[in-house]
Amino acid sequence: MEGVAQGMLTDGSGILTVNTGSSSIKVTLYRVEGASEVPELSAVAERIGVRGGRLRLTNAGGESRGGTLPETFGWAPTELPDHSAALGVVLEQMRRMGDDRPPAAVGHRIVHGGSLYREPVEIVPEVVAELRGLSPIDPTHMPQAIAAIEAIRSAYSTIPQVACFDTAFHAAMPRVARLFALPRALSEEGILRYGFHGLSYEYVTSELRKMDQKVAEGRIIIAHLGTGASMVAVRGGEGVDTTMGFTPTGGLMMGPRSGDLDPGVLLHLLRAKELDAGALDALVNGESGLLGVSETTSDMRELLGREDADPRAAEAIAVFCYVAKKYLGSLAAALGGLDTLVFTGGIGERAAPVRERICHGLAFLGIALDAERNAGHEPVVSSDVSPVTVRVLPTDENAMIARHTARLIRWKGAKRVPF
Repeated sequence: MEGVAQGMLTDGSGILTVNTGSSSIKVTLYRVEGASEVPELSAVAERIGVRGGRLRLTNAGGESRGGTLPETFGWAPTELPDHSAALGVVLEQMRRMGDDRPPAAVGHRIVHGGSLYREPVEIVPEVVAELRGLSPIDPTHMPQAIAAIEAIRSAYSTIPQVACFDTAFHAAMPRVARLFALPRALSEEGILRYGFHGLSYEYVTSELRKMDQKVAEGRIIIAHLGTGASMVAVRGGEGVDTTMGFTPTGGLMMGPRSGDLDPGVLLHLLRAKELDAGALDALVNGESGLLGVSETTSDMRELLGREDADPRAAEAIAVFCYVAKKYLGSLAAALGGLDTLVFTGGIGERAAPVRERICHGLAFLGIALDAERNAGHEPVVSSDVSPVTVRVLPTDENAMIARHTARLIRWKGAKRVPF
């Protein structure tokens, strides 16, 4: 299929964004309207590679079609064995539900850019080769993203693709915040703290800037709490420190991920349990976190619903909130104080009890929630007398990808344009 000439975006042009997770894909089609990108159609494929896969499509009017495979769409789960196959199914259904015009460009969320990438880039063969080199660092996300790039290339061979990196937002962190206490030679090889969820943080800071430029330039902590979870300290619009490090496994307790561990725990498991690298990877990335402590689920909604009857669920929630509270305090110290706290991500936006428990007891930092506002998920959930403004602000990584893709295609070769 042929797209518009590379570098040409006009009103009505389409931009497709692809956001790959470890077992999911989120795809959104945007239409260019002047200097804006307006969402027209979105699709989410979940449980890729396992039985019970789900696919849902939603248009701009809120009309949706979706459900469990194969009942709703007529495919057996085995027909979504990997991200490449799943993306093919998503694109076909988006064509059927929308129109058949190809997009002018496709933007991808790339979790890890290493030390190579500080801004979005057009995807050329050399970039793909460098991304493959980063795959061993993050085998949970990078191979899936590369598979999506190749699937798009097969579907739209002449259309430019753009890589947008989660690590780019953190590239300006001070060196003292990037270094591990390891031999200098390892740091020089690139074993550093990179940080992730950068597209989410960039979107939130851009929304704060629209609300109040002075607030956006202040001391801010953003808590992106979802299946993956992290926090970032922002001052003057730039990242100062963050909870994730070399990979997205570190930092806060997450859905199925452990977060930070004493390195001695891993050494003990290697020696006493005779685990290899693959088994350790599966343990810390897929069997730990909320899932591991509760022994039932990584879904915070389910845990909150059963905590009164299941002490394991209650304990998993308690550990999650306690760890988040500790990191919040440490990031406030890195900032030298706090002006604004923002909750975002699925848990951050929708789990009022989690927000309350994280903020409880932090009056010494100037944080005081209003119980009614918090229960109602209002945009501002802090009390009127709270020195720190606490906000609930939905994130939109795909919108950020669309903005970056449009700007790079319009001004190819130029540095990222601030917004």
